[in-house]
Amino acid sequence: MTYSIVARDSATGELGVAVQSHWFSVGSVVVAGLAGVGAIATQASPNLSFKHRGLEMLRDGMDAAAVSLALREDDPAIEHRQFAIVDATGAAVAFTGSACMGEAGQIMGDGYACQANMMRNDTVWATMARTFENTGGSLSSRLLATLDAAQGAGGDLRGQQSAAILIVPAEGTAADSVVDLRVEDHPAPLVELRRLVTLGGAYRLADDGDDLVARGDFATAARRYVAANEIAPDNDELRFWAGLGLIGAGVPQRGIELLRASIASDSSWHELLTRLDPTDVPSRGEALRLLAE
Repeated sequence: MTYSIVARDSATGELGVAVQSHWFSVGSVVVAGLAGVGAIATQASPNLSFKHRGLEMLRDGMDAAAVSLALREDDPAIEHRQFAIVDATGAAVAFTGSACMGEAGQIMGDGYACQANMMRNDTVWATMARTFENTGGSLSSRLLATLDAAQGAGGDLRGQQSAAILIVPAEGTAADSVVDLRVEDHPAPLVELRRLVTLGGAYRLADDGDDLVARGDFATAARRYVAANEIAPDNDELRFWAGLGLIGAGVPQRGIELLRASIASDSSWHELLTRLDPTDVPSRGEALRLLAE
């Protein structure tokens, strides 16, 4: 009752899975991934054990095809399952059981697999594949475009409800992810998922800014905060830190404009400014002076 894609970015080695369904919290059911190991989608009548078991087998050195075979061999309800796996080399495999409700099918290509069931028509998964192959940019951009294409081709027969995207890095620990976002229940989950991915990118820049401040690199931190604000200009939090960053970088007029905008939205931002440690935020004192003018 879902369409999804698993894929590897050949340039970065990132591994990802993205999904949409007319089902509550589809991300908690379908998606799984592990840095440097692989990504898995399990759907239709999903066997949730496929996620952790599949990743364990990939981590132990089995490739995607071998893992797919092993999962199919010991599941008595396998014909009701649909799942896909991409491993760290980009090998991808998908399976659609004969008892999956139509329209259902899959298609595999270089570094990806698309799969869908209970679709409005049988063109959805081929449309997904063409879109992924012909879309450039980051892995998240390509995955989101693929989901949009699936919906445009007809999508889930029942409509839309939830969506998710998970991207893990080429190297890292079980806790590491590049993107890990879910829309649990929404009338337009793909629109909301794209908004969250964009906002998440802005906050990652702000996180970089925080790390740079902790290391004393205030100039570079300011550039990160400003870039974050440019992505999400109406976000009070990002606007506040961008304002402080600009004041610290010697652009006080624009910086104080941003600070005043955040404070006008909610006076709590002024209270926060007074609480900041000037050792951690050297522009605090100048910001307070400019606000008092």
